[in-house]
Amino acid sequence: MPGGQYQVTSTKFQHSLYSLTDSSGAGPEDEEADTSVRLTPLQKLTSEMCKDEKTIKELIIGRRVGFYKVRGEIGYGTFSRVKLAFNALTKDKVALKILDKTRLDSQSQRLLSREISSMESLQHPNVIRLYEVVEMPSRLYLVLEYAGGGDLHNKICNEGKLSDNTSKVTFAQILSAIKYMHNINIIHRDLKAENVLFTSSSCVKVADFGFSTRVSSRSDTLDTFCGSPPYAAPELFKDECYLGPPVDVWAMGVLLFFMVTGSMPFRAETMGKLRRCIIQGVYTIPPWVPGPCQRLIRGMLKPVPTERYAIDQMLGCDWLLPVEFPWLLLPPQPTSSLQSLLESDNRGMEEEEEVRSLLEELGFTTEHIQNNGLTDSRSPVTGVYRILLHRVQKRRGYDLPPMVRGMTRQQLAGHQMTLRTPSQPAQTSQTQPSYTLQPWKHPLPGSSQSRPGPTPTSMKRQMARRDCGDICRPDNGRSVRTAGADRPGAPLLCGSIHMQMRSAGGGTSEGGQQAAADRP
Repeated sequence: MPGGQYQVTSTKFQHSLYSLTDSSGAGPEDEEADTSVRLTPLQKLTSEMCKDEKTIKELIIGRRVGFYKVRGEIGYGTFSRVKLAFNALTKDKVALKILDKTRLDSQSQRLLSREISSMESLQHPNVIRLYEVVEMPSRLYLVLEYAGGGDLHNKICNEGKLSDNTSKVTFAQILSAIKYMHNINIIHRDLKAENVLFTSSSCVKVADFGFSTRVSSRSDTLDTFCGSPPYAAPELFKDECYLGPPVDVWAMGVLLFFMVTGSMPFRAETMGKLRRCIIQGVYTIPPWVPGPCQRLIRGMLKPVPTERYAIDQMLGCDWLLPVEFPWLLLPPQPTSSLQSLLESDNRGMEEEEEVRSLLEELGFTTEHIQNNGLTDSRSPVTGVYRILLHRVQKRRGYDLPPMVRGMTRQQLAGHQMTLRTPSQPAQTSQTQPSYTLQPWKHPLPGSSQSRPGPTPTSMKRQMARRDCGDICRPDNGRSVRTAGADRPGAPLLCGSIHMQMRSAGGGTSEGGQQAAADRP
């Protein structure tokens, strides 16, 4: 009955139906009796949150948020900051996205609502997970899966272009995530290298669903022009409606070009010139990129949306044929979440049994599950459940990256570690011929492929000196000039600006800043 109470264990702690904290009905005699009884981790934590002065102070100053202990900052955006945290019960690391509700206008609130709704629907090895939502009077906290391997943009800027096999493994995971999203009618609309994260085991995670949207059918047209200009499809720069899936396909083409060359296909000094480059669809693929990869890039970067490759065409292309996913045979993600823990028919599932056992060890009972919602992401029970379920799935190989046929996992891991060594030159396709599974074009005499690749430092300098300027994102997310940009003719590096392009000649960033447009 709502408002009633139930006894959790033989101790004197009593929990209300909708709270994990102990009630205030216990008297001094009860407190003395409690000292002789061993508390569960859940009881101990909730007791500290109510009575321990240090814990209460941490909750007040923001060093704790719900069941999470907050640590240092690991990223930030226009309206949010991201901090490292860990669950006080499970000890698992999480990423805590903090949003100031007082700074969100009605449009930003709608985008945030879409982000939460999209992430609630997504359960895939290559999509970042939402564990829990914690709402406070002035702040909103999204508890997300922690990917500790950095992002694709920084990886390439610091280490140079990816090797052929590493590109295959990375792109195949992005493609798998987008196919899954499109199958359930979710369009990302903001794919870029900064939103492709890596775990410590090199598993790819697509993140940032702030501009995502759900459509009733993939043939539905959209009219909100948003995303990052360097990755925007030509139709986004025109005052007309567009189809969602081809926009994501175009962005994947830009991503693949960036991975295999270390530079962007469309570069310009100003937003207006960038817009013209993208609409014209003129770019040059270096000759040392393998032929099958070149065909895939050209199939994705076609100016006419209906002529672009479909997802299934990309999955069946020659370049990706050697890629094998280790988790394809795993059982599908249960759709009922916590409900499966309450239904006896589903208790035979090994994963659910293991999660249930872990919950019981922490002190969660069937009453906790029933009274705190079954699919409500704003429940701390849901957060703990999702963290434990993900931990169990990772132990079963759910987050392992795919393999390239003919290579062992140790060989691939060693090859990726070689790419991470800053002191070594960036690897080219010619340096690992034994791993090559697709036919390569032999380097011409005197070509760049016959010489050792540039070091990461020289590559970054070369990128900064290019007349058109590679499009890179500075830490503050705004357009900046590189060193020496005060000189006449120095290139402007167009940052990864979240834009809502309201006209064909320019747009407004998410923070309300007007993007520079080159007027004819």
